[in-house]
Amino acid sequence: MTRNTDEPTWGIELTPEHSPDRMASLATLAEDEGFDVAFTSSHYFNRDPFVVCSRMAEATEEIRLGPGIVNPYETHPVRLAAQTATIDEVSDGRAVFGVGPGDRSSLANLGVEHDRPLRRVLETFDVARDLWDGETVTHDGTFTARDASLNLEPTSDEIPVYVGAQGPHMLRMSGKHADGVLINAAHPRDLEWAAGQIEQGLEERPDDYGEFESLAFASVSVAAEEDEAREAARPPVAFIVGGAADPVLERHDIDREAAAAVSEALEAGDLPEAFGHVTPEMVDAFCIAGTTETVAEQFEAALEHVDGIVVGSPLGPDLEDAIERASDALEQATSGGPSLN
Repeated sequence: MTRNTDEPTWGIELTPEHSPDRMASLATLAEDEGFDVAFTSSHYFNRDPFVVCSRMAEATEEIRLGPGIVNPYETHPVRLAAQTATIDEVSDGRAVFGVGPGDRSSLANLGVEHDRPLRRVLETFDVARDLWDGETVTHDGTFTARDASLNLEPTSDEIPVYVGAQGPHMLRMSGKHADGVLINAAHPRDLEWAAGQIEQGLEERPDDYGEFESLAFASVSVAAEEDEAREAARPPVAFIVGGAADPVLERHDIDREAAAAVSEALEAGDLPEAFGHVTPEMVDAFCIAGTTETVAEQFEAALEHVDGIVVGSPLGPDLEDAIERASDALEQATSGGPSLN
C-alpha cells in the first residue's frame, strides 16, 4: 500500500515471542500494509531484539527498524550503541533507537538496580550519538566508559532516538533532548496530559536540534469480533495496571482494590488470576480494543494529541489478521473513511 508521507507516522511493535523467521514475516506484512517503523520489544525472557531486527532487515526494504524499547541496565550503553549501529548497517540506514528506563519488576527479577533512570537514559543516548559520530568517549556518570569507540560507522548520517516515557520528568526530558518519544499510553486523556509535559520540554529544546516526533506507544487489540479483541487485551492490560502509578489510576477512576488484586496476583506469579481480575474499565483505560471500526475511532481520538501511533502488544488474537486490520483502522483514522486496500 502506498501512503502519503505527510500523514501521521504508523508504527508497530512486534514482540519476539516467535521465531526470527516468523518475526521477519510479520515485518514484511507490516511493510506491505504501509507501516513506517517497526519496533522490536525487549524482555529478557523473549528472543534477542537485535538478532530479530537483523532478520527483519533482511526481509524488508523500506520500513525503519529498531529496538523498542531497550534499557541501559541489562546491557551497557556503549554495547547498545554498537548493536544499534549494526542494525543500521545491515538495514542500509533504516535503524531507530528506542531506549527507556525499563520495567522495574523485570529488572528486579535479574537483581538489577533501577537507579537514576532519567539521568541514565539521557546519558545513554548522548554517549551513543557521540559514538555514532566516530568519537572516542570517556564518560563517568551513571555508567562508566573509558576511551570507548566503535569499530564501525552507521550507514545513515543520524540514527533517530526515541525515548520510552510515561512519567512527567521522562516526558519533559525527551522533548528537550531526544528526536522523539514513545508515550506509554493509549487513552486520549493520558495522551493529552503527556502532550502538556512534552511541550514544557520542547520550550527548553536547543534551536539547533532537529524536529521532534511524539508517538503513542499504545496497547492495541483488533479483531473481527469485539469480544475476542477485548479478551486478547487482558494480559497486557494486567501488566499495565500492575505498574500504573496512583495518579494514572485516579485519572481513569480505576478502583484501587481491583488494581491491587491484579498487582498481587502478578507478584505471586499467578498470571491466570491476574488476567481474570482485569475489568472492562481497565481495558477501556489502557488499551485500544475492538473491531476495525471501533479501533479506527479510537485512533482518530488519540491522534488529536500525537504525531503518530505505534500499534503495540497484543495486536489481536490473530497477528496477521490484526496487522491488516490495524492498517485499515489507521487508514480510516487518517483519511476520514474506510480503506480501499
